[in-house]
Amino acid sequence: MKNKYFFVALAFATIGVAIACSKSDKPTTTQLTVRMSDTPFNAQEINVDVREVRVKMSDDSTGWQSLATNAHIYNLLDFQNGVDTAIATGSVTTGNVRELRLILGPNNSIKINNVVYPLTIPSGDESGLKIKVNKNLATTLDNLNIDFDAALSIIQTGSGTYKLKPVIKLK
Repeated sequence: MKNKYFFVALAFATIGVAIACSKSDKPTTTQLTVRMSDTPFNAQEINVDVREVRVKMSDDSTGWQSLATNAHIYNLLDFQNGVDTAIATGSVTTGNVRELRLILGPNNSIKINNVVYPLTIPSGDESGLKIKVNKNLATTLDNLNIDFDAALSIIQTGSGTYKLKPVIKLK
């Protein structure tokens, strides 16, 4: 009788070990969506040419990961008062996002009093707008909302040109 209980216990232990060993060592992933919004600003349009969105995780094991980006010229002023838009989404390793990078194209502009001015963005089309994040992602689904503060981000130079030096809050 003792042998019977011993073999039953041994069978359960073997099954438990087999189940524990069969678990995948693959890292879990998170479906990440990057959204964009803006605070009010006294202009008719602030157009930003978003070409690519990349993320970098804190463990740096995967380097920069490109997300599926809705490449488009976005008028930041369309995304005020609680309105936002998804600009990129993709599956990334679950963990801590260290940095977000927006690679921009050349078609950036600002419209004030019905006049359109080029909007220069230092290194926007080269290395991109770099945004420090430092956010732990939820296990299966998460969002990063980048909220531009246009009033603090737009700089008019003495020569009448405009520059975008983004002041961004992450939500």
